[in-house]
Amino acid sequence: MRVISTLLLYLLLTTCHMSPDLLGQVQEAGVLRVVSRNSPTTYYLGPEGPTGPEYELVKGFADHLGVKLEIYSKDSIRAILGDVVSGRAQVAAAGLTASEGRAEGVVFGPEYRTVTETLVYGSGDRRPTDVEDLYGGQLGVASDSSHVDTLTRLREDHPDLTWLEFPTADQEELLGRVSTGDLDFTVVDSSAFRVSRYFYPEARAAFELSEPQPLGWALRLDDLDDSLKQAVDEYFHLASTRQLIARIDKRYFRPRKEFDYVGVRTFLKHVDDRLPRYKHLFQEAAENIGMDWRLMAAIGYQESHWNPTAVSPTGVKGIMMLTQDTARMMGVADREDPRDSILGGARYLARVKKKIPGRIPEPDRTWFTLAAYNIGFGHLEDARIITEIQDGDPDKWSDVRASLPLLTQKKWYSRVKRGYARGYAPVHYVDNVRSYYEALMWLTSGEFSDSVTTRAEPSEDSRPDDAG
Repeated sequence: MRVISTLLLYLLLTTCHMSPDLLGQVQEAGVLRVVSRNSPTTYYLGPEGPTGPEYELVKGFADHLGVKLEIYSKDSIRAILGDVVSGRAQVAAAGLTASEGRAEGVVFGPEYRTVTETLVYGSGDRRPTDVEDLYGGQLGVASDSSHVDTLTRLREDHPDLTWLEFPTADQEELLGRVSTGDLDFTVVDSSAFRVSRYFYPEARAAFELSEPQPLGWALRLDDLDDSLKQAVDEYFHLASTRQLIARIDKRYFRPRKEFDYVGVRTFLKHVDDRLPRYKHLFQEAAENIGMDWRLMAAIGYQESHWNPTAVSPTGVKGIMMLTQDTARMMGVADREDPRDSILGGARYLARVKKKIPGRIPEPDRTWFTLAAYNIGFGHLEDARIITEIQDGDPDKWSDVRASLPLLTQKKWYSRVKRGYARGYAPVHYVDNVRSYYEALMWLTSGEFSDSVTTRAEPSEDSRPDDAG
């Protein structure tokens, strides 16, 4: 009898050991599986790798647990929540409104940000002031979103309210449609509007459709095992997490200045006050890589307005605004040292240019280089593929320039390898650099300068290439 009891106790203990709770399973596997959305307010690939507000926050959670983060994206909210319920993903970190009863089998973690649902219209139209002003216009929203629920409630008091639902469009794409006049109105979260309005200046906020609503991560509801939910709760109550959220909000959601696009007075003042201090360094750097020094100076002005102590919310520094990784790869010891920054930036620019197909003629090859320098070579390649799909010339900057903004639209970025990208950013970047370059050419017209079709490029760098 004692032998049987001992055996039963052994089996019970080993069974318990073989079946840890959900948190234990995550820690035992060493991986946290997270589903998100491919968008500017959640998760996307930037020039330096994965980034986005939700990515940074959930990466912090994975680090807190001491495990690796495995993150992927789904196209719709229904699919995201479905993956959580099925167990394919353990957490949904996708900027979800934490609505009770939104999906069966799901529980939300603590609130970490609030958003209001904002009615957006095109600046060329009369600003609507109430729901009745939407009658007769084309109002479009994303399917399965909380915005559909809000409009459905509003229709109880406004039976003539109608709208279109887009199964695959996200908020940024709908903002783009309003900006171009393809839609009259849309509804987006206030956070999405703050992030994206920079690239859609024709889209304007009219009024709010809801009170502030909480955002939260979604986890599978399990009455017998809430271990992972408890870990999420504890993570969000840490002082370090609150500090991380503050940094994320500052980085992604703070108001941003519009592109200066050659603010003439400021630019001319800096040409007189700042450029003489660094002109010889731009000349040295340009000579090293075979570029017109004025183009090199134009890039430096676009990056920092020739401010050697400039620092961005993302931590890039110096005249050429180098990341820590880029500085390390280019042998830059001090990013705030003007010479180190300018010469290091030039070496990195030359490295990026080597990836651009040699068959592309100048000056287009230089414009492609600047775009890749800004957004990453991989996303530039995706835009070139889209250009081919549209029967454009992937080796012609004007054609690819028109395709780059399509990387913000799900119907396009879902067809290419690297997904969503802020495709308007490199367009503005190249346009601005060209404007500054042309201004410098005019201001220094008495000086000799090679064009951007200068001498052969320097030899291949022996270090591994990380562009894109």
